[in-house]
Amino acid sequence: MNKPTWGIIATWRMAFDGIAAASQQLQCEVNAEAAVVQAIKMVEDYPFYKSVGFGGLPNEKGIVELDAAFMHGTTMAIGAVASVRDIANPILLAQRLSQERFNSFMVGEGAIEWAIANGFEQKNMLTERAKQHYAKKYRETISQGLSPYSGHDTVGIAAVDLQGDICVGTSTSGLFMKRPGRVGDSPVSGSGYYADSDIGAATATGLGEDLMKGCISYEIVRRMGEGMSPQQAAQSTVNDLEARLLKRYGRAGDLSVVCISKDGEFGAATNIENFSFSVATAAHEPAIYVCTCDNGETTYERASQEWLDAYQARITAPIV
Repeated sequence: MNKPTWGIIATWRMAFDGIAAASQQLQCEVNAEAAVVQAIKMVEDYPFYKSVGFGGLPNEKGIVELDAAFMHGTTMAIGAVASVRDIANPILLAQRLSQERFNSFMVGEGAIEWAIANGFEQKNMLTERAKQHYAKKYRETISQGLSPYSGHDTVGIAAVDLQGDICVGTSTSGLFMKRPGRVGDSPVSGSGYYADSDIGAATATGLGEDLMKGCISYEIVRRMGEGMSPQQAAQSTVNDLEARLLKRYGRAGDLSVVCISKDGEFGAATNIENFSFSVATAAHEPAIYVCTCDNGETTYERASQEWLDAYQARITAPIV
């Protein structure tokens, strides 16, 4: 019988502080659910992460609409919200909905009304900085007749705890300049996330419209269940979906994933340059990795101090 272990992995550098804090909790037998939710909440609360939570980028009408989801891989409980406005932490709402037998995926006004009635914190999620990003993007694209669609960096976090439970969660403000009501893969089970405590968990970030076409997170977990390592499952799933999209649909957007097995092994794959992820396990200190994709193979190395300094400077730089 394998010795109990722990681990946590997330999309993007923005999750690192939450991952580092969660690593300390998981060592002390805090459960995966609490670790995932608190780590995502930290990302939601930081105003300089412009694709999640407070400070998230608005839709084409200048309104911040947020999506989030949570799944418990032991009970298979799922909670999700989409197109919610002015609720401080969508991940807390998704977690709470995962405890409901019915109505566990709520959207728009219904989700907002339920959140308020149940005491969830209300907050204006549109920051002055996000308004500046919106105005800049409008000048550079819509006012010139160009496509405005860019920016879709979902935070997805998956963890396994010492009790053997595996959980996964997501949170995002979605595609920048999206149409009101647009929903991507992040709150959709099997696409933006999936967890099975007998196997592992996966979560995705990128262009939701394309990630959903392959139910990519479920497929990664399924392949791990058939014996693939996390890295093999992640890479083969990304490659296969990209190839099918190009052949049948004629184009393929950004596809990036991370996953973790019940044994604490992890994997990451992408079809873009400079995808980053954060990870910590019982055998691996908290670290940030930067990925490179070359001919369908993802390699990654620890982020250099230069890369980290440039990242911080970029996300906090004045908007001109």
